[in-house]
Order: sequence, then C-alpha cells, then structure tokens
Amino acid sequence: MFELLVVLVILALLATIVAPRVIGYLGRSKTDVAQSQMSSIATSLELFYLDMGRYPEADEGLVVLVNAPEDAPAWRGPYFNNETGLTDPWGREYGYVLSEGEERYILTSLGRDGEMGGDGEDRDLSRS
Repeated sequence: MFELLVVLVILALLATIVAPRVIGYLGRSKTDVAQSQMSSIATSLELFYLDMGRYPEADEGLVVLVNAPEDAPAWRGPYFNNETGLTDPWGREYGYVLSEGEERYILTSLGRDGEMGGDGEDRDLSRS
C-alpha cells in the first residue's frame, strides 16, 4: 500500500512538471498552424490575382477563393481546397482587408484571445 502511495506522489510531481510544457507546445503549434494557413491563403490570393487581374473585393472576402464570383469568366479556381481552411485554429475567420488602391491586401488573425494586441498565443498575426 505504501509503495502505491509513493508511485502516485511521483506521478503527480511529474504531471506538475510536464503539463505546463505540453500546454505551451500546443499553444505554439496553433500559432504555427495559423502562420502556415496564412501562407497558403496568400499563395491562393496570388493565383486568383493572376487569373482575375485583381484581388478579391472586400465584400467577396476570402470565400471567393473557393466559390466562383458571379459573372467571372476568368475565374479558374478553386484556388483553395475548402472554406474550413479559411478559419484560424481558434475557429474565427481570417481577417482580409484590401489597401486603399486595392493593390495589396492584409491577412490577419487575432490569436487565441480574439482581441487586438497580446503576447505569446494571444499575439496578433498578419501577412501582406
């Protein structure tokens, strides 16, 4: 009986040491996944641009990479596999904004907390 108690205490100590590291790895991996997805979306946007001569309009959004817009004979997509890839690992849609002259775009994710700013897993990600 005493041996069992010692084993349980050792397991509890190991869990308190290992658990924070595992949780840190999981959070970091979601950030890495978001950056990778944003790179894939950026590539899809460039392919869309090559075919259409423009980036998607703000009202079309990123979904136009999967579904053809109305009256667009130059569209040769889909440029992205499916709409589920257009959401970040925390379940929110990636932000998409066109620049003033519609020559460039900015993709964003607000990180784990879904709010502007933050550090670590909560930091904002962007790609243009």
